[in-house]
Amino acid sequence: MSENKVEIKFAKNGPILVKGNCEMVDSEGKAIAAKESFALCRCGGSKNKPFCDGTHKTNGFQG
Repeated sequence: MSENKVEIKFAKNGPILVKGNCEMVDSEGKAIAAKESFALCRCGGSKNKPFCDGTHKTNGFQG
């Protein structure tokens, strides 16, 4: 992956995977995370939103 490329993938029955040097900000522009990679909740059950905590493995999420 090149230095400036950000890759976003939807894991089968799992989170949104973000890889690359990027910063996530909220609606007001405040930084939430600046990492090389992170997983975002897609099932709605995470106790650590917007990040995935693995709840999709036990709550029956399919997507």
